[in-house]
Amino acid sequence: MKPLQTWLDEYGESHQNHTNKLIHYLCVPAIFMTVIGLLWSIPFPIETGLSWVNWSTALLAPALLFYFSLSLVLGLGMLLFSAICVAFLMWWQANMPVSVLFMSVAVFVIAWILQFIGHKIEGKKPSFFKDVQFLLIGPAWIFCHFVPTEKTKRAAH
Repeated sequence: MKPLQTWLDEYGESHQNHTNKLIHYLCVPAIFMTVIGLLWSIPFPIETGLSWVNWSTALLAPALLFYFSLSLVLGLGMLLFSAICVAFLMWWQANMPVSVLFMSVAVFVIAWILQFIGHKIEGKKPSFFKDVQFLLIGPAWIFCHFVPTEKTKRAAH
């Protein structure tokens, strides 16, 4: 498995333009949250009585293992962000008249459109066209911009 720094360096190659970076700072976390929301909306085959036990939390486990395998700090950060996303979706489901599914689809589509606009401005294709694992690296790259460790300071900026 590639080390975190290698992933960040490769991802950073197609994210140099200031406007593209700003779009990513907003859209990557939004897309991460909406993927959780989309999975949240799929009926779960086991009734536990706990609203947070669903496809999103079941599938977050391997993603979080991937992050922890790259870095303890990254794993903890992504665990915290994932918990915030789950708490937000629980709040949304309980308090908003629009479903989690509808909100997730709308934000997902808008965020991806903006991402592709950012890459058009950048003049480079999104990294996940090269390797689908970059879909998980995007959130790590954002995290490392805001909580850089000694190992990730170079790639994050």
